[in-house]
Amino acid sequence: MSETTTPLPTASAMDALAMQVVALTTQRDQFRLMYLDALAQIRKLELGLIGSGRERDLGDPNQTTLSLFALTLGGDAAAPAAPPDPPPKDTVRGHQRAKPTGRKPLPESLPRIDVTVLPPEVEARGTDAFERIGEDVTETVERRPASMVVVRVHKPKFVDKGRDLADDVEVYQAEPPELPIERGLAGPGLLADTIVRKYADHLPLHRLERIYARDGLELSRSTVCGWHFALAQLVRPLIVAMWADALLAPYLCVDATGVLVQALKKCRRAHFFVVGAPARHVMFGFTPKHDKAAVDRLLANYKGVLVLDASSVYDHLFAKGDVVEAGCWAHARRYFFKALSTDPTRARDAIAAIGKLFHNEKLAKAMTPEQRLALRQEQSRPLVDAFELWCDRESLTVLDESPISKAIQYARNQRGALRRFLENGEIPIHNNWSERELRREAVGRKNWLFVGSDEGGAVNATFVSLVASCALHGVEPSAYLRDLFCLIPSWPAHRVLELAPMNWATTSVRPEVVKVLDANIYRRASLGR
Repeated sequence: MSETTTPLPTASAMDALAMQVVALTTQRDQFRLMYLDALAQIRKLELGLIGSGRERDLGDPNQTTLSLFALTLGGDAAAPAAPPDPPPKDTVRGHQRAKPTGRKPLPESLPRIDVTVLPPEVEARGTDAFERIGEDVTETVERRPASMVVVRVHKPKFVDKGRDLADDVEVYQAEPPELPIERGLAGPGLLADTIVRKYADHLPLHRLERIYARDGLELSRSTVCGWHFALAQLVRPLIVAMWADALLAPYLCVDATGVLVQALKKCRRAHFFVVGAPARHVMFGFTPKHDKAAVDRLLANYKGVLVLDASSVYDHLFAKGDVVEAGCWAHARRYFFKALSTDPTRARDAIAAIGKLFHNEKLAKAMTPEQRLALRQEQSRPLVDAFELWCDRESLTVLDESPISKAIQYARNQRGALRRFLENGEIPIHNNWSERELRREAVGRKNWLFVGSDEGGAVNATFVSLVASCALHGVEPSAYLRDLFCLIPSWPAHRVLELAPMNWATTSVRPEVVKVLDANIYRRASLGR
């Protein structure tokens, strides 16, 4: 009986089979990445583990909490071997919760009402029958309802007593007190209140209607809107001067966010830009479009360093070399954070490396720019060099279009911009400063939903610039805006920058300024004087 043998596959057949296996394996891996990414997004929504704080925690080598992504991946080798013991209930990560030491003393600026409570025996027999040996004093905060006050201005008319009846009679009458809005209904205190509530507290005008109605004044939203348009024109010289001064700064932090503009059939999309000159001004600009022309209008003739993300609308500014781009390491870290669900090993390595740079910046926070630059050259430059080599090496092995590939590609494309902080001790390592300021508009649009027109967007940017600049310099916005509206109508145009929040601490205590403010009858009325 003859034996039959199975013929061996040819070399070409083996190659074809190997290629098929590789293709199927790659396809399987891609579907697995998509599944894990979707699962991670669902878990994020369920647990709410999102935000920049989460990014910092993942880069902390002392972190002890089990990550969401390690839980998602189950027994993946990149996950910790076992979750740590939960912290005691009375502790917070990084420190022990301090025991309460008693409530803080109430501010001395709050008005006081003294009330004496006598025991029944003393009330019955009178205080003359007793000797007072001391007292205990407690303070309780109560609230009075907000109130409006109507300032009735009387302007009596006078003529000379010894006048000749045959001559023309000259009548003497004082000029009407100056108002921010000529012949307007509202005084500077009320106008400032409407602006702070709208642009600092994010209250839409229909809510302001109800609030002022509870205070006893029926005030339509159209009236308040008209006030804000008029006031925006009043403070425009100050805003122009602040913009001009901001553009002289050696570096600016820039960012943008979208906003809806009311239209007849469907709201259209516009943008708010924030341009921050740290320690000087926080400027907001409204633009109907997010394009190069909008950037040119906001940053006209600027020469210096722009700290921003990698948006292409700024690229044309860097062509001549007058404007230099500085990248944001927080943006770079965010890309790797998004890749944690699909490639936790590489993503954690990158986040940890970037975290070391942020740790160095924390150490250099109180240093002078020269000291900070020396620290960056000595400690941060080797870290950046090593990170770039790691990105170059890993870019050859990651899957195209995967989250980790996009993160590495972002870091490689932004290599020059991300290294810029190593050349200048003043430049920040990230653009978080402008992102935090931009939250003012982000929180606002969740309340008022849209702006009514392009002109309304410009008014919004005007007053948010003043409110944000007040916060930058620790100036209380209601009092500042009230006093600004008292001063600016007759303030010399060439000195208008003196009224900016940056200079307010100095300007507001000058004797001539104090005299003008104290003489304003509407301001005195708003202060109860």
